[in-house]
Amino acid sequence: MEIEEQTEGSVVIVALNGRVDGFSAPELETRIAEIVGRGDTRLLLDCGKMEYISSAGLRAVLVGAKKCQQEGGKLAVCALQAACKAVMEVSGFLTILDHYDTREAALAVES
Repeated sequence: MEIEEQTEGSVVIVALNGRVDGFSAPELETRIAEIVGRGDTRLLLDCGKMEYISSAGLRAVLVGAKKCQQEGGKLAVCALQAACKAVMEVSGFLTILDHYDTREAALAVES
């Protein structure tokens, strides 16, 4: 998995590329903690190039969302591919996280 980060207004966009699984989930969790630790608490996970997410990946997203929330911020997701969206939907994540079809749609609401 590759993680790219950029800032758009008050939102830090974390673009995920590849598989978020048991091997890469700790890296995502650490990266989110670092971002929140420096005071950026409004995060958008751009999942347009995320090919797969496992239960460990879901856990990393949930831990990240809780960190953001504890600091008065928020974590949202966008551009989920069909398979990843199905996993997040079945696991109930789409009922607890704001999600958008595109990065642009997310930034229009979240920035």
